[in-house]
Amino acid sequence: MIRVLTARDDALLVELDDLDQAVALYESLTADPVRGVGVPVPGARTLLVPFRPSAITARVLAAELRARPLERRATSAARTVEIPVRYDGADLAEVAGLLGWSTDELVRRHTAAAWTVGFVGFAPGFAYLTSDDPELVVPRRASPRTRVPAGSVALAGPYSGVYPRESPGGWQLVGRTDAPVWDVTRERPALMLPGDKVRFTAVRDLVGPRVETPTEPAATGAGLGPGTLEVISPGVQALVQDLGRPGSEGAGVSASGALDRPGLRAANRAVGNPSDAAVIESVGGLRMRARGPQVLAVTGAVGDVVVRPGAGGPGSGGSDTAHPGADRPDRRPRPGEPFALDDGDELRLTAPARGVRAYVAVRGGIDVPPVLGSRATDVLAGLGPDPLEPGDLLPVGVPDRGLTATSASGSTAPGDLADAPAPGGLPAAGEVTELRIVLGPRDDWFDAATIERLTGQDWLVTPRSNRIGLRLEGEPLSRVPEQEGTELPSEGCVTGALQVPPSGQPVLFLADHPLTGGYPVVGAVVADHVPLAGQLPAGARIRFTIQHHPGGTP
Repeated sequence: MIRVLTARDDALLVELDDLDQAVALYESLTADPVRGVGVPVPGARTLLVPFRPSAITARVLAAELRARPLERRATSAARTVEIPVRYDGADLAEVAGLLGWSTDELVRRHTAAAWTVGFVGFAPGFAYLTSDDPELVVPRRASPRTRVPAGSVALAGPYSGVYPRESPGGWQLVGRTDAPVWDVTRERPALMLPGDKVRFTAVRDLVGPRVETPTEPAATGAGLGPGTLEVISPGVQALVQDLGRPGSEGAGVSASGALDRPGLRAANRAVGNPSDAAVIESVGGLRMRARGPQVLAVTGAVGDVVVRPGAGGPGSGGSDTAHPGADRPDRRPRPGEPFALDDGDELRLTAPARGVRAYVAVRGGIDVPPVLGSRATDVLAGLGPDPLEPGDLLPVGVPDRGLTATSASGSTAPGDLADAPAPGGLPAAGEVTELRIVLGPRDDWFDAATIERLTGQDWLVTPRSNRIGLRLEGEPLSRVPEQEGTELPSEGCVTGALQVPPSGQPVLFLADHPLTGGYPVVGAVVADHVPLAGQLPAGARIRFTIQHHPGGTP
């Protein structure tokens, strides 16, 4: 039986009987796409289907999804992947004991089983594998590890998987492999994708060193293109961001990208860049120096913007009170206004009074190497440039012809900044910000009184929040009694999802969230309010209001 549930105002979650049906629907939509539908995300028995409301309504899409066949394609052409494993995992003996087997029997059964990739989630390249051995089922660890080494081969529930990179994890470790399950330098970065067949083979010794995928440097030497920007201080955090890398969800990769996309687009428009050019996303206190003349603009959550004249090269401007350009006064460009930096000039941003993230665009864009088609830093997946550090040199690209920066007076074409929240409208600590949500897909795990508690109180944004999600604090949300202690099979989650862990304190997912999750999502912030959520500082309060689905009930 198919259930079609609301996941956001522009996404549906299709609940099916089992993994085979979920993969069958995924294959159907991949082979025969629906106009206006994005890349689906398979889960254990669900399929997350994003769509563009201007192209198709939720009701029409739901009818189309219910009409799709749920039979798997012929497997004769399925790709087979062989994974060599040294079975010396920390939990090998414990898992064998849980199953009532010897360790030799566990290894024999794990290698004899035929495994199939059901879906990819948790981390880029992390494939959830199911087998034809119904007895290979073990519980997760009661206490997750804070560090699981890359290449660990693990079991949990009916699944087996290989950790692509070091990360926390609660699966049972039975072995390790050197197979490069995730490599962004390959045409197909994920070694295993939905529908692939997998065989594990036991080996005594792993051949060669573990394959590590080096992160491309965020900076290179001076002299590339029309100049560089030197990082003097990144402040609290400074990252390279663009509009993200949509389209790789099937490999377990979230889109990521700027949290305040209207702010990024506005900064790029101000300097004459394409809207998707890479910029710097700054949290409090960025200082940079121009190496070569540049044109910049700052939007988003902006404090003071100060341009301090330099002496025409690196090493200038080293004092707060006296500097080689002291014969020229400091300048204070307005937010959204393009301004010039001469060679050696320094840009200083102070922490904003409202909001969190400022966007610094330079004409030509930040020209670091793209990863999977994007220059964005994904802090959870470890993709893109590292967070910026003092001394980093960011190469500036060559500006596109025909695009000009807005005038020096700061004027723009009508509507240029219409989709960027005004600085005075950004949220501040201690104030209440209203966010609209749609309920679902798991609002039926909560009773009417709990939904009233969700919308009837102000939720505090705690300091433990980051680009992965806002951790909220308030009167806890409780599940209905029949769902207490229930483990939800992993399913796709949207940006803006309100996931409710056992503590009852929701987490509001932001751009770098895991692609799939195992806690129920009671609702999701509507797409238009997601940028506002990305500007909420610690200490701000949120009041959620329910918006009915504009495309009708699916």
